[in-house]
Amino acid sequence: MSHVVEITDANFEATILRADRLAVLDFGAEWCAPCKKIEAMLEELAPLWKDKVIVGTLDISQSPETPRRYGIMNIPQVLFFKNGQLVETVLGVLPKAKFEEKLKNHTA
Repeated sequence: MSHVVEITDANFEATILRADRLAVLDFGAEWCAPCKKIEAMLEELAPLWKDKVIVGTLDISQSPETPRRYGIMNIPQVLFFKNGQLVETVLGVLPKAKFEEKLKNHTA
């Protein structure tokens, strides 16, 4: 069972902005090779952080409104939300250890 939630324009607000903990949203697309690396890393990390973090992925081709709302011009891009507020943006692929460090910093 995947611990990564599929996010769409329809469920973005309820799942990410109203989350009761840190929400991490990966913006990507099926055709984006670097996005696959981020997605695989999030699949590994999500079960380990399931009590502290909601991890979601959004396909910009399927749900264009949310990326437009946040000015997503390049992918992969990962946004971190706390209490409905954007607190950090990561553009491109980071090593897993760096990503874990960011999770620790935002959940401390």
